[in-house]
Amino acid sequence: MKSLTDCYGLNNGVQIPCVGFGTWQTPDGDVAVSAVKAALECGYRHIDTAADYQNEASVGRAIKESGIPREELFVTSKLLNREHDYGATMMGFERTMKNLGLDYLDLYLIHWPNPLKFREYGTDANVGSWKAMEELYHAGRIRAIGISNFRVHHMEALMARINVKPMVNQMRLCPGAVLDDVVKYCHQHNILLEAYSPLGTGKIFGVPEIQALSKKYGKTVAQLCIRWSLQNGFLPLPKSVTPARIRENAQVFDFEISPEDMRVIASLTDCCGPNQDPDEVPW
Repeated sequence: MKSLTDCYGLNNGVQIPCVGFGTWQTPDGDVAVSAVKAALECGYRHIDTAADYQNEASVGRAIKESGIPREELFVTSKLLNREHDYGATMMGFERTMKNLGLDYLDLYLIHWPNPLKFREYGTDANVGSWKAMEELYHAGRIRAIGISNFRVHHMEALMARINVKPMVNQMRLCPGAVLDDVVKYCHQHNILLEAYSPLGTGKIFGVPEIQALSKKYGKTVAQLCIRWSLQNGFLPLPKSVTPARIRENAQVFDFEISPEDMRVIASLTDCCGPNQDPDEVPW
């Protein structure tokens, strides 16, 4: 990967830009609009949002105001937790499209494998949602479909009952928080791993080993972690609302972390805190 517009190929042949701009925890309104527009001006062409982020309308406004042709952009959103099952997914998707002001979506994800509302019959609810997403995919309303925060047992249960294999699994992936079994399973099934919170929601900045590597490479901690994601074959989704940091986070293609230092980073178990177990989170 040599630039923001270089792409990974999904298992259905769709090309997805190798770094996305994340909007989780970005306030709706002018803040979100300005952040997304700044990212687009820096060269990002992949924007990630979700119904639960409550900023889809602002993302759509920024896209429209940017003037960038729609076909040059890759836009992702995610299903609201309370809208699992077939009919609710169809309605949720239409609301997302209205909010974004788009005719089609590049990637749509089931945001959470087992929301509390559906926990007693989570697989059935996921299958219902997936059937709706398959229909939208075959109709050309969505170019790729996937999942988020799914562990191996969630993926196995879903894949036993569906026709179209997920193209993406988006999950928390940052130094010290890599679930090896999930990574292995996704690689075996040609499911691309997207890394949200690639900076550990800020915790990585206090890790001495990462600070030392940042000085060694003459790069920011954020740049180092985004580069680490790429060298692991993940697709990082860094988030910022500060234009200077948005620009910095895009400047990760002029250096490479050595194999030895990649092993140092891999050894930093739980340095950003463990990943939450989706079967235990009351969400």
